[in-house]
Formats: sequence, structure tokens, C-alpha cells
Amino acid sequence: MLTNLRIFAMNHQTIPSAHINNLCCYKIRASFKRLKPYVLLGRNYSSLPGLIGNDIKSLHSVINPPIAKIRNIGIMAHIDAGKTTTTERILYYSGYTRSLGDVDDGDTVTDFMAQERERGITIQSAAVTFDWKGYRVNLIDTPGHVDFTLEVERCLRVLDGAVAVFDASAGVEAQTLTVWRQADKHKIPRICFLNKMDKTGASFKYAVESIREKLKAKPLLLQLPIGEAKTFKGLVDVVTKEKLLWNSNSNDGKDFERKPLLEVSDPELLKETIEARNALIEQVADLDDEFADLVLGEFSENFDLLPAEKLQNAIHRVTLAQTAVPVLCGSALKNKGVQPLLDAVTMYLPSPEERNYEFLERISRLLLPFADQHIEISSLTAGNIALTVGLKHTATGDTLVSSKSSALAAARRAEREEEKQHRKNNEAERLLLAGVEIPEPVFFCTIEPPSVAKQPDLEHALKCLQREDPSLKVRLDPDSGQTILCGMGELHIEIIHDRIKREYGLETYLGPLQVAYRETILNSACATDTLDRTLGDQRHLVTVEVEARPIETSSLMPVIEYAESIHEDLLKVSQEAIENGIHSACLQGPLLGSPVQDVAITLHSLTVHPGTSTTMISACVSRCVQKALKKADKQVLEPLMNLEVTVARDYLSPVLGDLAQRRGNIQEIQTRQDNKVVIGFVPLAEIMGYSTALRTLTSGSATFALELSTYQAMNPQDQNTLLNRRSGLT
Repeated sequence: MLTNLRIFAMNHQTIPSAHINNLCCYKIRASFKRLKPYVLLGRNYSSLPGLIGNDIKSLHSVINPPIAKIRNIGIMAHIDAGKTTTTERILYYSGYTRSLGDVDDGDTVTDFMAQERERGITIQSAAVTFDWKGYRVNLIDTPGHVDFTLEVERCLRVLDGAVAVFDASAGVEAQTLTVWRQADKHKIPRICFLNKMDKTGASFKYAVESIREKLKAKPLLLQLPIGEAKTFKGLVDVVTKEKLLWNSNSNDGKDFERKPLLEVSDPELLKETIEARNALIEQVADLDDEFADLVLGEFSENFDLLPAEKLQNAIHRVTLAQTAVPVLCGSALKNKGVQPLLDAVTMYLPSPEERNYEFLERISRLLLPFADQHIEISSLTAGNIALTVGLKHTATGDTLVSSKSSALAAARRAEREEEKQHRKNNEAERLLLAGVEIPEPVFFCTIEPPSVAKQPDLEHALKCLQREDPSLKVRLDPDSGQTILCGMGELHIEIIHDRIKREYGLETYLGPLQVAYRETILNSACATDTLDRTLGDQRHLVTVEVEARPIETSSLMPVIEYAESIHEDLLKVSQEAIENGIHSACLQGPLLGSPVQDVAITLHSLTVHPGTSTTMISACVSRCVQKALKKADKQVLEPLMNLEVTVARDYLSPVLGDLAQRRGNIQEIQTRQDNKVVIGFVPLAEIMGYSTALRTLTSGSATFALELSTYQAMNPQDQNTLLNRRSGLT
């Protein structure tokens, strides 16, 4: 029996009963036929949470650790930066798993979907709970592919901190910018992990500079690498002036030694570390007044005497204030640097009580998440993350409360507190979570069941998948009656198609993939229309005059205006019907049947016969707006993508030539180690199947990243070609 799950984060205040904030981060489909309380199934885990050796903690301490000892974090990065590998190493060193999972082998814990294991990428976020040195860590591994950006968005909005993983040979990449902006929007404190320090072309200095220049962040260098690329063997802890060396004979990276740097054995490394530590102290002092007073007073003569604990506390405060980001390094694949990263997570990222969330929730059945495994629990305290079962009518972005009265009472309490303490920020507004911004789809295709009898099953599957993934849109074509599947990219739609087959047992058929164009108008046009019908004994008569005109502001929704001549009483009764009619008309433009954007619709006159239904008013307004749109000069808008191609110098020319044929517009060509990075724009219609073409051109050595930039007007020649192709003339 398949059961829907949702993830929840607990209120960060103490509440008498189990009030929970709906994380609504994502749903996990899992089988519960074999599930028993407090039993993990399927994998050989080294221990349950709270089991250390043969000692067993009390059940209360396992389920409800102190809130100060909880860390709710996400792992985020560009695709192939090593997020999932880093997560696997974290789970291994924390004792969560007995063996090291590998993305290439398809045996990772958090990439448990069949599609993820086959492709070696993360598609759906996965939550795992584990302990590290007395701390409870709730970790979420997020996707790095642009098609699944929404997964990152709805996780970050409720997490307390994040680890940004970077490929040390590439630095900040295209999707890194996207997830970093998302974290900025949700004010998430974060630390940076420069992964793949053992990779050919890895450069600690280059990666740090890219963080400073591209992300406009202030990096705090807490570690220095010992060697780079093939010579990478360990790292230096700048805060404690110690070197960490991993045993070359150890296969799993558990064995490493931490030694103080000495003048006798490491004179050059010690000198470099002292310089880095002094620079770190000065940098933190500039950002934290409390630490600056300490440095300028007691330790102004000699920074070496400054205790590591004082510096760590200051870095923690600076990280929470998001004025700078700690930077660490290592190689997750080669099992180096992950344990210090875990220490940094517990040391520098916030606990739930250090984040300002105020929520009320009430849930009945609770489960602790372990990727695709779950343990049923009886209760949960503030600051934790858990799953709940059911909630058939909730969706991403919802905030759940036990009742309307409890939410209103909480809001009133917050307002009274605000008045007492004269606080500027409105606590009442923070009782509700902000909804996520769901991007508009850029690809669509028809989807059909194997037979008419299977249509209800397909509709059920799509309904479930839409609740799980709000970036997936499904609509019915009014002309053909076909079901249209709309998604964020080729891979997104491919994954949905595959999941329908595997999870719902339906062999569906996809039509050709098409680009989601939009339309607009270039000049003003007016139209009038009259609808006169008699239904039974009632006459329905409406006369409408509207004007459609272009606007400069980019807006998918039409701007609706009313002339002064429209009677206020009539408008009160008919406004909803009028606006429904306008919105309905703008859903399908006159050229391609695509949504119309960047238009303003002005209602100049409206005459309604007594007894006319609002449905007739809406229909007449819609028909009149469509007339006006047809009269105006029309323009097709096509999605324009930001493109970033990383290619070896030898293959640069054929790549540039291919992009020129695809109507690409190259903005700049950067140098990244031994590679060239081509940055520019290209129409989405020209980029379908680009991954195969790029592999052929570069013998599989190049990579690329795409992100929707904007919609731009097509030139007349390309527009005519498109219209002729759609009408079957070419």
C-alpha cells in the first residue's frame, strides 16, 4: 500500500501539545506493509540513532534531543559538485551506514529513486536524521539540476542552515548562483565546502576568488589544503593551527591524525597558517563588534594568544548574521575532510532556537525520516524535522494549524508581545510561512494512456505527481481534448514519464516535445461584442466594449483597468465575472494559442440586461477581448535561456560554430584553469537535444548548464517559419 508522506519542521518555541510547522518540502512515497515502530528495514545500518556501541540512550533523548543540539541543514550545489557523495560520507562517518555508498554504483542512501540511481543525479530531495558528537543533525540532500530547482526552493525555506558544495576545479558554476540566490532570499546561514581538491585542475585560490567575485560573499578561510590535485593529502585547521593528515593505507578515511604545526617540522606551512589566521582574525573583527573589542583589548599585541574557542564563537555569530561564509575544503570521494566539515556544521550553523520562526501546527501520526526508511514516533519537540502521513488536501506552501481560532489567538498573542516590547518587526506576520515561488514551465507535450479505459488512472497519477511536484503543470487542450504535460525541461518531463510507468504501472505515450511560447501585441486595438441569448424564460443580454494595449512592464497576468463611465454598482456585481472573462481570453493568444502577456485590458463600456447571469457576462467579455487581440499587430515571444558551456580549448571553435547556428548570442568567454567557459544566451527552441550534440562535438568532454532568462520577441523571419510549421505549410 503506497502512502503519501510530508515532511514537517517543529515550532522553535516550546508548545504544550504537538504543534508542528508544515515543511511541505516534498513527499516521499514508501511502502508501509513491513514498517514496524523503531525498526529500520532494507539496509544494514550500523545503529539506530542514539545507539553508541552497546550503550542505549533513553527513548526520550533519541527522539527529543535538546534544541540547542539540533542542526537542520541542506546540502546544495551545482550538478556534479559532489553533494550526494559528501552526504554519503557524512552518513558513513556518523555511523548511519556500514558501507560507503557511491553515486556511480547506484547504491547511495539519499538517491533511492530508480531514476536517480540510473542517471547518477539527485532528482528528489531526501531527508536523513543522524547523530554526530552529541548533536542531532537533520540533513536534506537537494538536486543540482536546473529542472528541479523547485526542490531546492521548498527545502531552503524551512532549513536553519546550509552547506554549499563547490567543485574546486570549477568554483562557482551556473546553478551555484541560482541556489545561492535562493538561500539569500530565505536568509539561510551557510558554510562552503570546496570539494574535489584531489581533481586535476583543482585550485583552492581560484575557487575562493570565484566565491568572492561571483557570489559577492566574504569567504572566511578556516582551512588551507595541503597539496592540490594529485598531491592533495590533507588540510590545515587555521583556527587551531593544526594539520590533519589522512592515512594513505585507510580505505574509508576514518583514520586521520591531527597534529599541531611546529616550527621544527613545518616551518613554511606554519608561517602560511599564522598569516592566514591573523587575516581571519582581522576579517572577523571587522564584522563582529564583540570580537573586535576582545582583539583590540586583551590580544592586540599578539594574536597567537587568542584562544581558538573565542574565534570560533565569533565565526558562529558572523555566520548567523550572514555577513561572511566559512570556507572549508576536502575530497568527499577520496574520504578526506568530511569529519571536519561535520564539526563545522555543529559549530557554526544555527540551532533552531537561533532562527526566528514562530509557527503553530497540530499533527497526529509522526515518523522520523531516514531517506526511504522511516521510524514511527509518538511525539516530537521544538526544532526537529519529521514526516506525517496523509494530508490529502495539502500542497507545498501550506501552513497547517489545529484550528482557525488557535491561529488567530497566536496572532493576537504575538501582537500583544509586540506592543509590550515595542519591536519593529511584526511577529504576527511571521506566524505563517511564505509560499514558494513556482516557476512557469518552458516545455510541454501531449500525454496519452494506452487505452481510453486507463484515462482515469492516468489522471489520478498526474494529480498525485502534481501535488508532489508543483512545477509540473497539467492542462486539457480545449480543441483536441488531449492532456498536456508541462514541465521545466526535457529531463523533468522524461522523469515524470518514467515515474508514471514505474510507480503507477501505466505505459503512456508522449507526443513531440514543444516549447512553451507566449504572445503579446504591438499596438492598441478596440472591439465591441454583444451576447443575446434566451434560456428558458430568461433573456441574457450583454454589450461590451474593451481596449487591448501593450505595456512595457513584463507581466504574465493582464493589467485590468476600468473607464470612469462604468457604473460603480454594476461593477460591484459584475467585477469578478469581467476579470474571469479577461483572464480566460488571455490564456490562449490568436497566433499559437499560447498565453498572452504584457497587455493591459481596459473596459470602456458594459451594458447588462436585468437577470443576465454572470456566466454570460464572463463569456461576452472573453469573446470581446479575443476580438481586440486579433485586431492588433501580434508578436510571438520565445523563452531565452542563459547558457554556460565548459569546454577544453581544443574544442572551443566547433562549439562556438554550433551555437551560432542555434541563434546563440555569446556574451563572454572566460578562462577556468585549462578550460574555456562560454557564457551567453540561446533560444530554448534551438537547444533541444543539445547534450547529445555537445558530446559528439567534444568527444564527451564538455559540460553545460541552462537556466531560463526571459522571454524575447522573435524576429519576423523566425516567427513566420514557426507559424507556417504549426499550420502545416512547411
